[in-house]
Amino acid sequence: MKSFWRLLKYIKKYKGYVSLNILSNILMALFTAVSIPAVIPFLQILFDQAPKVYEKPKVGSIEELVEYCKFHFTASMESNGKETTLIYMCVIIIVLYLLINLFRYTSLFVMAPVRNGIVKDLRGQLFSKMLVMPMSYFTEERKGDLLSRITADVQEVESSILNVLQALFREPIIIVFCLGIMIYISPGLTLFVLGLIVFTAFFIGRIGKTLKRKSSKAQQKLGDLISIIEESLSGMRIIQGFTAESYQDERFEKENESYKELLTKVIRRRDLSSPLSEFLGIMIVAILLWYASGRVFKNELDPATLFGYLLAFFYILNPAKSFSKAYFNVQKGIAALERVEEVLDAEVTITEKENAKSIKDFRTKIEYRNVGFKYDNDDQEVLKNINIEIPVGKIIALVGPSGAGKTTIADLLPRFHDVNEGAIFIDGINIKDYKLRALRSLMGIVSQEAILFNDTIYNNIRFGVENATEVDIINAAKVANADEFIIKTENGYQTNIGDRGSKLSGGQRQRLTIARAILKNPAILILDEATSALDSESEKLVQDALNKLMENRTAIVIAHRLSTIQHADEILVMENGEIVERGTHVELIKQQGAYHKLVALQAF
Repeated sequence: MKSFWRLLKYIKKYKGYVSLNILSNILMALFTAVSIPAVIPFLQILFDQAPKVYEKPKVGSIEELVEYCKFHFTASMESNGKETTLIYMCVIIIVLYLLINLFRYTSLFVMAPVRNGIVKDLRGQLFSKMLVMPMSYFTEERKGDLLSRITADVQEVESSILNVLQALFREPIIIVFCLGIMIYISPGLTLFVLGLIVFTAFFIGRIGKTLKRKSSKAQQKLGDLISIIEESLSGMRIIQGFTAESYQDERFEKENESYKELLTKVIRRRDLSSPLSEFLGIMIVAILLWYASGRVFKNELDPATLFGYLLAFFYILNPAKSFSKAYFNVQKGIAALERVEEVLDAEVTITEKENAKSIKDFRTKIEYRNVGFKYDNDDQEVLKNINIEIPVGKIIALVGPSGAGKTTIADLLPRFHDVNEGAIFIDGINIKDYKLRALRSLMGIVSQEAILFNDTIYNNIRFGVENATEVDIINAAKVANADEFIIKTENGYQTNIGDRGSKLSGGQRQRLTIARAILKNPAILILDEATSALDSESEKLVQDALNKLMENRTAIVIAHRLSTIQHADEILVMENGEIVERGTHVELIKQQGAYHKLVALQAF
C-alpha cells in the first residue's frame, strides 16, 4: 500500500475540498446514527416493550437521550394517539434520510475536482519527468509503453483508486458511528459479529492479492499493444510498401487476444467482490439473527432493541460492501500506479551541480579530452580516447561508416549523454559545471530527421524562442529558403503542417528546421546528416540555407555526402569509435587513407 499512501499526498493541494467532503460525510454519518437510537425507543413505547416516560429528563448521556426520546413519544401518543404518532415518526425518518442523501451527494460533489485534479497533477508530473530523462532512457523504453503509462495507466488510477476515494473517506465514518451504537446496545453480540467479519475479510484479502498480480500483467500487455499501434502508424508506408498488412494484423491480433484473456480474468475477479461480499454479509446476518434470537427467547434482549441492533448492522453492511469493492478496485489501480511510479522514480542521470555556472557566450574553444563512452548495460565502448579541439568560428566535420560514433560525439556536447571517461570543456570549463539549460541554449541542432510538430508553420519556426517577433520569424524563413513555399500554402505561416510535418515534402520540412535554428541564432551549431535524405534539388536549397546558417559560427557537421564538407576547417575520419585520420580535405586526399577510400566510393 506504499504506492497508495504516496498517491494520497497529492490530496494536500485540495485540502479545502477534502475538508468539505469529510464534513459532509460526518454529517451524513451523524444523521444515519441518530436515526437508530430514535427508532428503538419509539418501537419500545409503540408496542409496550418499555414503560412510558412522563417526566422530561436532562440530556447528558446516551441513556438520557433515549429517555428524552421516550418522553416525547409518550407525550405524542397520549395527545395524538398511536396512529398519528406513527405518521409523525415516518415523516421524521423521511426527513432524516433526505438529509443523509443530501450530504452524501455533497460529499461526491466536492470530491469530483479532487479526483480529476489529482489525475491532472499525476499526468503532468509524469510528462514533466519524461521531458528531463536522458536520451538513453528512451532507447531502452518502448514509446508505446510510455504512452500507455501516461494515458491508460493514469486513467486506471482514476477509475480504480480515485473513483473510490469518497468510499474510503465516508464508509469508515459510518462504520465507526454505527459500531459504537452496536457496542452500546450489546458489547457481547458485537464481539461475536466482529469475529465473523474478520473471518470473511480473510477470503476477500486473498482474492485482492491475485487481482493486483493479474492487473499488473494486463497493464503491461496493454503497453505492448499500444507499442504495436504506435509502430504501425509511424511505419505505415513500409507496411503497405512491403505488403506486410497481414503479418502486422496477425501480430496485433495475437497481442490483442492475449490482452483480452488477461483482462477477462481481471474483470472476473473484480466482479467477484460484489456477490462475494453480499453473500458473506447475508451469511453473517443469518448467523447473527439465529444467535440474537436465542437471546431474545431467553429475555436477555427485547425485540425492539434487536430490531434497532439489526438496523445498525445493516447500516454497516452497505459501507462494508462498498469498502470491500473499493479494496478490490484499489488493488487493481495500484498495479497501474506502480507502472506510473517506475517512470516517476526513474533516475535522472543527467543532473546539474548544486552551484552550476551560467554561460551566455562561447568565446574561445570546445575541447574533447580523452573522451570515452559506452551505453548503460553495454560493455562495448562506443567512443575511445577522443581528442578534439574546435576553436570558435571553425567548422569540424565528422565522417565515417554508420556506427562509427559520429552522432554520439555530437550528442555528448549538449549532454544528451554524459562521458564515462575524460571530459568535454567549453571555454576551459567542464560542461558538467555549467547549468544544463544555459549550456543547451548555446546550441542549435539540425538532424537528419526533420523533427516538427502538429502545429502551424509559424509556431514550428518559433519553437523554443518565445520572444521572437513575426518579422524575426519571416526573416529566418527567408534565410532558410523557406519563405517562398510557405507563402504558397493555404494559410501561409498559419498553415498547420500535420503530424510530424506530413503535409510538407522532405526538403520543405528540413528548411523549416533550419529556419528554427536560424531564429535561435546559436553560438554552436550541430548538423547531423542534414541533407542525406534529400533529392538533388532539395539538397541544393537546403545546403544553401545551411551555408548561410554556418557563416561566422562554430559548427560540428556529420555527413555521409562528403561533397558537403569539403570546405570544413578540419575533417575527422572515424572507425569503430576512434579517430583514425584528421586534416583538411586536401590533406586527407593526399594521405591516400580511409578518407580517400570514402571519396573514391562516392565518386564511383
